[in-house]
Amino acid sequence: MGGGETVPLVVVDGDERIELDAERGRNLREVLLDAGLSPYAPATRRLNCGGRGLCATCGVRVREGPPADHWHDRLADRFGYPRLSCQIAVDRPMTVALVDKRVWGGRRTDAPPAGNDSDEGR
Repeated sequence: MGGGETVPLVVVDGDERIELDAERGRNLREVLLDAGLSPYAPATRRLNCGGRGLCATCGVRVREGPPADHWHDRLADRFGYPRLSCQIAVDRPMTVALVDKRVWGGRRTDAPPAGNDSDEGR
């Protein structure tokens, strides 16, 4: 690590702007979690890869900061997807935005109730 040297980190969470001092070289995911700011959706806070860059659930928008150097982040940057916070070192002043996440597979409100199977139309 950077021997205690800190850099400014601004985290945008909806309409809120949080200013932190992060130890230079620390992992962005860890800095966010230590500050009580989760890069995860509610369902993936416990079900994730633990920061190994495998599950793609800790995405953030980097507004100002380092260029993408992890393969996933290069692709995300190219196609406009959030970058993985677990693959970003806070090595310079940065501004990141937490993204509103939804888990795939949500139920439709007009779907029939579970267990209401019918043989009609089969």
